[in-house]
Amino acid sequence: MALVPYEEGAGWAARQLHSPSATYRFASHTIRVKQDWRRLGVAAVVWDAAVVLCAYLEIGGIDLRDRSVIELGAGTGLLGIVATLLGARATITDRAAALEFLESNVQANLPSELRPRAVVNELTWGKDLGNFPPGAFDFVLGADIVYLEETFAELLQTLEHLCSEQTVILLSCRIRYERDNKFLKMLRGRFSVYEIHYDSTKDVHIYKAQKGSRKEDF
Repeated sequence: MALVPYEEGAGWAARQLHSPSATYRFASHTIRVKQDWRRLGVAAVVWDAAVVLCAYLEIGGIDLRDRSVIELGAGTGLLGIVATLLGARATITDRAAALEFLESNVQANLPSELRPRAVVNELTWGKDLGNFPPGAFDFVLGADIVYLEETFAELLQTLEHLCSEQTVILLSCRIRYERDNKFLKMLRGRFSVYEIHYDSTKDVHIYKAQKGSRKEDF
């Protein structure tokens, strides 16, 4: 969601972030997304958390066919693209400044017959939530969207608005700072939260959250 520079190591990883594109293979499709660090910062590069969650969706036994999915802070759109390829009806969101870039990646990577199933919309957390029907989504997805403490309250407000008791939130993230744990604590105050996957090679956690106390099968 944020459009600020972000430091993430050096060497090969840094070169990947500054590359003009990144290529992946998911859902029997080759996906090539543009990146634009210099213009949009973190909103325009693919982070490991998105790759790990894409892989989890593909092999984790989650059936997205004809399910209503919304992605928050979509950035390059990789996660929303993969969800659409896996059969979801996807609403792919980010702030206004990133939408043209996001839309171009979505259009370039979806077959023409699937493009109507993916909609790119502006969503700044905590604002204009009336443009999105409350509790209307089966899944809410977010990859590496937990890092700016000043956005935590608005993100939590947005999640509460978008979710019914049946909605499943899937958040993937790397726990870099204590403030990241602070958000998880805030989330647990409103949702039941479980860690469902950890990729030790990329140090990425995936958390599942739902309103209420029951565990819901996918």
